[in-house]
Amino acid sequence: MTKTHSFAADVKQMLDIVVHSLYTDKEVFIRELVSNASDALEKLRHIQLSGNTILDDNLPLEINIQTDDQAGTLTIQDFGIGMDEAALIENLGTIAHSGSKAFVAALKEGGNAAENLIGQFGVGFYSAFMVAESVQVYTRSWEPESKGYLWESSGTGEYTIEEVEGQRRGTKIVVKLKEDQKDFSKPETVKSIVKRYSSFVQHPLNINGEKQNTVQAIWLRNKNEIKEEEYREFYKFQADAFDEPRFWLHFSSDAPINLNALLFVPTENPERYGLGRTESDIALYCKKVLIDDSPQTLLPEWMRFVKGIVDSADIPLNISRESMQDSQLLQKIGKVLTGRFIKFLQEKRTKETESYDAFWKDFGHYIKEGVTTDWSNREALGKLLRYETSLTEPGKFSSFDEIAGRMKEEQKEIYYLLGSSREAIEAGPYIEAFKANSIEVVYLFEGVDEFVMSHLREFDQKKLVSADQEGLNLESVLPKPDAVKMSDAESSDLCEWLKATFGSRLSDVKPSQRLVENPAVVLSKDRIMSANMRRIMKAMHQSVPNEIPVQLEINPAHPLMHSLLKLKVENEELARMVAEQIVDNCMLNAGLLDDTRVMVNRIYNLLEKVK
Repeated sequence: MTKTHSFAADVKQMLDIVVHSLYTDKEVFIRELVSNASDALEKLRHIQLSGNTILDDNLPLEINIQTDDQAGTLTIQDFGIGMDEAALIENLGTIAHSGSKAFVAALKEGGNAAENLIGQFGVGFYSAFMVAESVQVYTRSWEPESKGYLWESSGTGEYTIEEVEGQRRGTKIVVKLKEDQKDFSKPETVKSIVKRYSSFVQHPLNINGEKQNTVQAIWLRNKNEIKEEEYREFYKFQADAFDEPRFWLHFSSDAPINLNALLFVPTENPERYGLGRTESDIALYCKKVLIDDSPQTLLPEWMRFVKGIVDSADIPLNISRESMQDSQLLQKIGKVLTGRFIKFLQEKRTKETESYDAFWKDFGHYIKEGVTTDWSNREALGKLLRYETSLTEPGKFSSFDEIAGRMKEEQKEIYYLLGSSREAIEAGPYIEAFKANSIEVVYLFEGVDEFVMSHLREFDQKKLVSADQEGLNLESVLPKPDAVKMSDAESSDLCEWLKATFGSRLSDVKPSQRLVENPAVVLSKDRIMSANMRRIMKAMHQSVPNEIPVQLEINPAHPLMHSLLKLKVENEELARMVAEQIVDNCMLNAGLLDDTRVMVNRIYNLLEKVK
């Protein structure tokens, strides 16, 4: 005998919201029905463990999906807890039972009032009506004396229940698809959706008799029981990758939030080969059900190279499971993941230096990006930086804590120099005083490194200072043994003449304490207007001054300075040309000479005067 039941008067309005407003992707109805089936199986498993007598106790705890593209149907069956007539009315009439007015009100109110609505109103099942012309539910409870029932509805506000014979334990849902939704009756479509959302459901899941969830949710297993090859296979499956994982981090946490995570660092970095910006590939799960395959706000941007999975049972979901309701909780998860990953890299750096250095060569620019963008983790990321220095062999790296450990006791600052190569830095004038005083200097070869230094600012309470700045408190450098240093009066006279000659172009001229081989050097107070910063500003079409006032330091022991001192008396016009050439040479060496045409013409004029 068939019984017809009516939903509450406003259920039609509610169903319209479910079908047209809650879900952005219709395919999620398969995820919802599979998740419900998995829950039913898990409930039965607990009943079995309690020693109760179970109907059809020989049936396997599995989910079976059948596709029929000829009939345009999709069938999802489980041998789980099942339902009797009262449970059918209670569970599949949950919307009416819980009050559709409250449901609609919760949607309109949003915020905390809309949290976990899927549990309060049973809306996951009703997502099937997005694609269904009608839905049939065949079910029988686990209790031995139970009867079988058929629940049926077209989602128009009424449903029928009738008793049926021959029904086995569990629930079978037959979705009769709308004409324009029959793609969901094709096996390849369903397999693709199941692989994306439900690959890791706890119980076996078969489509047309073929098992789909062949890969285990290893992130929930004890890592001591997992073989290395299992990690490698899982990485290739989850990331759809062809390379091998470089290394991985597997951990679980109970506080401040419950989560299980498995993060991988790839071997290959596509961004190095100009293949475009890498997109985040961390999948967010709740109890092995995919919530978001690429949550954009979960991790800081610099961690976009990391692949893997994070699963948290503490996640409160909105009505459709499609997005997080509690953004603060998502931030908390991201904070835990980021902190653990940075700690993991720090352990790699100290315990597996060669492995970390190989990672640094391929992925170091992400760490540098993190220093400049991730304020809360800047100090921790600074410990991961690796650079060549004046005391290391070419191609060998040191961290700032290693550099700090080698500093002289009286040294208060860590010095760095930016150049196109190690050879260019060591051939320049700025390194001379540091080498003479055995002071280590960090070598920077990329423009972004200067940004990194300006953002990091200090390490272990030691300021990071560019070695080409003026005003550094360096010891006087002894001249070469065969060099003759001019007197203080002569040096002062030459400096005053140079100041008068160049006017505002030079902020000051003074004898240098840092030069040995070179005759002169220019220094600037303003790192924002360094050569590298000027190039970046020009690339961004920002206004850059044509000339920057710099301080000129001369080497009183250099033969050229002696010649200039004599020449300014004998032939001041020629002396001015030589002085201008010296300053332009210094500006060129500092990367601050943008237009060399005047300099080149002057060189020709000087060559003409050679007899």
